[in-house]
Amino acid sequence: MTLIDSQDRAQITNVCCIGAGYVGGPTCAVISAKCPEISVTVVDNDTQKIAAWNSDEHPVYEPGLKELVKRQRHKNLTFSTDIRSAIHSAQMIIIAVGTPPIPAAADGTGGSRGLPTDLRAIEQCAQTIAQASLESKIVVSKSTVPCGTSSKIQQILDKYARPGVRFNLLTNPEFLSEGTAIQDLLLPDRVIIGCSPLDVDSQWAQNQLKQIYLHWVPEHKILTMDRWSSELTKLASNAMLAQRISSINSVSAICEATGADITKVAAGCGMDTRLGPRFLRASLGFGGSCFHKDVASLVWLCRELGLPEVAEYWNQVLVINDLQTRRFGYCIIDTLAGDRGSSIQGRRVACLGFAYKEGTGDTRNTPAADVCRLLVKHGAHISIYDPKVPRHHILEKLDMDDTDCSNSDTVLICDGPYSAIAGSEAVVVLTAWNEFRHLDWKRVRKLMRPHAYIFDGQVLLDHSDLCRLGFRVVSVGKKHNGLHVTM
Repeated sequence: MTLIDSQDRAQITNVCCIGAGYVGGPTCAVISAKCPEISVTVVDNDTQKIAAWNSDEHPVYEPGLKELVKRQRHKNLTFSTDIRSAIHSAQMIIIAVGTPPIPAAADGTGGSRGLPTDLRAIEQCAQTIAQASLESKIVVSKSTVPCGTSSKIQQILDKYARPGVRFNLLTNPEFLSEGTAIQDLLLPDRVIIGCSPLDVDSQWAQNQLKQIYLHWVPEHKILTMDRWSSELTKLASNAMLAQRISSINSVSAICEATGADITKVAAGCGMDTRLGPRFLRASLGFGGSCFHKDVASLVWLCRELGLPEVAEYWNQVLVINDLQTRRFGYCIIDTLAGDRGSSIQGRRVACLGFAYKEGTGDTRNTPAADVCRLLVKHGAHISIYDPKVPRHHILEKLDMDDTDCSNSDTVLICDGPYSAIAGSEAVVVLTAWNEFRHLDWKRVRKLMRPHAYIFDGQVLLDHSDLCRLGFRVVSVGKKHNGLHVTM
């Protein structure tokens, strides 16, 4: 009996998602809102995370998410730790668990930037799904994985399946940008669904998922393909976006050395319709979980396939990203040290922003942490403010705890921008939060010590106005004697 016969082409009315993180939570909130006839259950073995989803303080911040979850919760959206029960009831199971890169030490690569991905969580999910299922199901992999992973997942599902139970595995990569995830889900550029194209049951399963998306996504934006192609599309898309960021940041280094203005150069390039303006804003570099991991995964894949030149091409995207953050950190140190002696020991620096980008509280791979650690290493006292990152997340990224913080004034976590700035001799913009653009800079000037510096790591502020107020301004992509650092 085929899956089609056994389920009699039944409409999907019960969906389970394993993984209550940045992908699972927002995705299921939107599905529940757009498909009121479908019961959606998000499960996770992290009891604190599930408790947070069931409260008003969610573990994920995204504009519009809190209101959406509040509206859908107890209608057709449920958060639970009862994983096996949810699997048993569901017709379709979405896998949205984390797949972090394997640490270099564990992999034995000696710090290589091309790292394989840790698939233990997704493999455990597949085994649990197979063992808990009493009837055939559709399984959808949304986790970002290396190419070919779907075959491994299918093998695990088949290995642990009960007699007569069959699983059709689909790949449905997510293309969410933190800070705009809800809009990305509601108005996607495309939806990609991968299946086994020669398998009739797999094609049927693919159509079942497509029917869910058709509740709100135009059909021409839903692309169907084989699973390998869908997995590679995800990695290649993120790699190309990261490449654009590293490209404009490499040009910003040229601007700093020559006197060209990166904002003018980026505008001129972006007006070319073949390029477009998006992802052409110079900054400290990219952060977050996806770009680093996906580029590293692509580098690793190329090496495994015997394509060393291609691997090195993509590896340079990561090299330039690391260099950009390091250049900016040493610019602050060299500029302040050159202004008054040869050290920044004990000097107060206000750091505005800690999230890797505006619109999110995520600190994974945030360049801000690298800059802050470098400043502390060279003796600076830093005060940090970010409107969305919790205090304990900041301390965790700096390898500190509350005891360390209370016993020293080296690192202060502040509740507002002005308290962070008070008494400092330099303000460093690390995240492009819009509120920093609209600070009362006259007030800021009065709060700071003489010879006040502004280091704009996001090219966010109006530098002319700041200079008129008496600030010394140093920015990424603008010529300054202290910024052309290659160490």
